[in-house]
Amino acid sequence: MALSTHDAFAAGGGGRRGRRRRGRRGALSEINVTPLVDVMLVLLIIFMISAPLLTAGVPLELPKTEAAAIQDQNEPLTVSVRADGAIFIQDAEVAFEELSPRLTAMAGQGLTKPIYVRADGRASYETVARVMASLSTSGFSSINLITDTGGPSSGGVQRPEAP
Repeated sequence: MALSTHDAFAAGGGGRRGRRRRGRRGALSEINVTPLVDVMLVLLIIFMISAPLLTAGVPLELPKTEAAAIQDQNEPLTVSVRADGAIFIQDAEVAFEELSPRLTAMAGQGLTKPIYVRADGRASYETVARVMASLSTSGFSSINLITDTGGPSSGGVQRPEAP
């Protein structure tokens, strides 16, 4: 028995039973989601690897407080003070005398641009105070001191925990 290549339902016996066809091919009723899942898993892995690299690059041990995180959409300038007194703007080390001119040049006309001061908990109070005073006298109005959350309250009454 010979079958025609154009009549797919002829082998079923009798007439045109089954699905109706438009033209030579029918509509694709199923979507293959395997490529979509593969792409999404690759993107997930890329974001999981790259997210920790987006933090400021100078390793510090920040003091802990109960203050909430600041929600700001502008890209801030970050000044970091290490425990040994070294000062960094973003990731580049600068001398104290160069701090104000370099930040003023980076901010341009926007002296209202937020500046985040990250100081190691073991850094001397004098160094951190000098950096913040230098920023203030340079005309910057939005200076923020960054800490980690989860530490003791700065002004509340400490309650002993029940055993």
